[in-house]
Amino acid sequence: MSFDGLMTRAVIHECANQLASGRISKIYQPFKTELIFTIRANGKNHALLLSANASFARAHLTEEKYDNPSVPPMFCMLLRKHLEGGVIKNIQQDQMDRIIHLDVVNRDELGDEKERRLIIEIMGRHSNIILVDPKTNVIIDSIKHVRLDQSSYGTVGPGQAYKRPPEQHKVSPVDASEEDVLKHIDFNAGKISSQLVDQFAGLSPLLAEEIVTRAGMVNKQSLPKAFMHVIQPIKEHAYQPEMVLTDKKEYFYLVPLTHIDGKRLSYPTMSQMLDRYFYGKAERDRVRQQAFDLERFLRNEWQKNKRKLKKLRKTLTDADQAAIYQKFGELVTANLYQIKKGDTNAEVIDYYDEEGKSITIELDPLKSPSDNAQAYFKRYNKAKNSIQAVQEQMSLTEKEMDYLDGLLQQMESASPKDLEEIREELMEEGYIKKKQSKKPHKKKKDVKPQLEHYQSSTGIEFLVGKNNTQNEYLTNRLARQDEIWLHTKDIPGSHVVIRSLEPDEETIKEAATVAAFFSKARMSSSVPVDYTRIRFVKKPNGAKPGYVTYDKQTTVFVTPDEDQVMSLRKR
Repeated sequence: MSFDGLMTRAVIHECANQLASGRISKIYQPFKTELIFTIRANGKNHALLLSANASFARAHLTEEKYDNPSVPPMFCMLLRKHLEGGVIKNIQQDQMDRIIHLDVVNRDELGDEKERRLIIEIMGRHSNIILVDPKTNVIIDSIKHVRLDQSSYGTVGPGQAYKRPPEQHKVSPVDASEEDVLKHIDFNAGKISSQLVDQFAGLSPLLAEEIVTRAGMVNKQSLPKAFMHVIQPIKEHAYQPEMVLTDKKEYFYLVPLTHIDGKRLSYPTMSQMLDRYFYGKAERDRVRQQAFDLERFLRNEWQKNKRKLKKLRKTLTDADQAAIYQKFGELVTANLYQIKKGDTNAEVIDYYDEEGKSITIELDPLKSPSDNAQAYFKRYNKAKNSIQAVQEQMSLTEKEMDYLDGLLQQMESASPKDLEEIREELMEEGYIKKKQSKKPHKKKKDVKPQLEHYQSSTGIEFLVGKNNTQNEYLTNRLARQDEIWLHTKDIPGSHVVIRSLEPDEETIKEAATVAAFFSKARMSSSVPVDYTRIRFVKKPNGAKPGYVTYDKQTTVFVTPDEDQVMSLRKR
């Protein structure tokens, strides 16, 4: 993991500089394993994010906004009781481990001064956030309770003594010298990067690989020099936060990663880089966990309609044989005199063939010649009448698949709140049964959907709907008649509205890029995006939520870029 001990050290240094002696004014718990502290320090408010997420555990300052539950969880309430109004006395790292101590001084109900320690352990699926009384070392509570059968090291819960994770007794890289590197590395054993991780505290495999790459031909001269060259700026807190984007993965670290080829993005602070890296990933992970059943339902419905469409196409193909049934009926009628009951087929002259060739027609031996002719005429009439009905069914099925396809696309970029709106839409449309509440029914308040706000590089605002509920509200209710509306051409995606009557070309291009990013063509290049005025966008009667038609459009071609989209988003 890139968030290693050295990364923890860098984040603590950054936070300590900005939060020293700050007062905790508010604590929120937007998600099960994540906390947001609002801290007033140096004349401004700062938001500190602490996460014990199994996949994305971290700690850093954040500029992102999170929706908070109407009823705070119990652990959040406990932290408010002990920490809100308190002053941050100290933020420090426990040795070189991914363990952070946040010491807070506060006053209790009687006015007596109390000190509390919040311990953040960033350790993958074992990550935790624990409130401890530092005088007694007793746990007051933790964001995750750990039973004895869940950990070989010990339990974590109220009333238990706090035990730090076992020490690894490694060398601190920021205190190491070239001699220490030579002393702890066996050059004959190979796997130098693994040895660096094993011998030096807080070193991730990512940084170890960077050191080995910079050493070039690894030997007793090159490795110590490369080690010191990488560690020295870290030691001096001279960080260069950088992300490297490759086709398969994104990497981040506090120094340039020269051993990885890809698009490089630099950031002024560690927290801004971590915000960029983790925000979307943690969001998508939460959505995946909450939406597994919903996504499976939508995919099953889509597959069901695909099978239905296949059957309808076969029916249509069969119906195309209507003219043949008519021809057979007429030929049997013309040859009644030579056909007998009990015949299984009749070979007759095909009057419709220019060369007058013979044709063999299958017969039902249990029917009379006249009844066989009538059977073919009935098949002809049935096939002819079914063509229109089948075509209508095919059109409805294709629209249904497009609708489901659009919902699946919306789930790819949905936030937990967006997801809830999608679920409610499916209930309203009758796809999912509404939950029966035992409480007396209360009239639901008309809550306006929350749209994402963006601002172009020339200062013009535009709005994005990320699901059908938001799209309908944005396009049909909020937007003014002459504002500019955008949508990917013939591709499921978001509605985007520029809040200007005459936006400049750069704004249109940037809004089109956002529209392409929030579409099924997110990973494509040169994506066609149509734009027109709202007055030319219409919703047909009886159409599915989010579906519109439009005309008088202009098409631009853009390539979605996540970094550009994030830079345009207003926090």
